[in-house]
Amino acid sequence: MKTILLLIVSNVFMTIAWYGHLKFEGIPLWKAIAVSWLIALVEYSIMVPANRIGKLEGMSGYQLKIIQEAITIVVFCIFAVFVLKEPLKWNHFVAFIFLFFAVFLW
Repeated sequence: MKTILLLIVSNVFMTIAWYGHLKFEGIPLWKAIAVSWLIALVEYSIMVPANRIGKLEGMSGYQLKIIQEAITIVVFCIFAVFVLKEPLKWNHFVAFIFLFFAVFLW
């Protein structure tokens, strides 16, 4: 459970680092990159321990990656709808169902 919580927190930071600058198109690209790298440093500082703890708890690399991708999709959807104001469409849901099915196959 600790691994899952850390993966969620790291994915929040990752999503902000990768996509947060899209809300601030007026800032120069170099500033967006610099801020994104600083945010990503926090994300890495959480993601690496999450994966290490998961491995020590008996999860495989495949399991950790599939869980991380599923969490990434959920976090990104919330971010896209509430921050980027982009609609969530039916085909997105179908793709997510397939992805979450993969989580249960591991």
